[in-house]
Amino acid sequence: MEMMVKKKFETYPKHIAVLLGNIRDLILSVAKKDDRIKITETLKWGEPSYISNIGTTIRFDWKAKSPQQYCVYFNCKTSLIETFKEVYGDTFIYDGHRAIIFKINQELPLKELSHCISMSLRYKKIKHLNLLGA
Repeated sequence: MEMMVKKKFETYPKHIAVLLGNIRDLILSVAKKDDRIKITETLKWGEPSYISNIGTTIRFDWKAKSPQQYCVYFNCKTSLIETFKEVYGDTFIYDGHRAIIFKINQELPLKELSHCISMSLRYKKIKHLNLLGA
């Protein structure tokens, strides 16, 4: 884990660090499935961020002001969230065009979230496709 990201994880309550660690692991796992994807792990806006060479950045975070939830952020200038809504409907709770919100006690829809992550990590290659090739 990149040092700045490791330090950020140390600021989260332990149970939140576990949940966000699962999101981190999922992003890295999805990226490994496509040899074209190279991931850079860093902090952007103080949040763990995963930059893809052929896609867009994915960030996630938990905020003390909303302790019962955490968010996975996608580039709001893309058609990603719009596509997720079209393909997965109410599988997710959305925050406008920028995030998927998860409750800290919910089970993650791993298959669907993995697909959303994959679309984001490959966005530059698939943005011209109808529903991003979904």
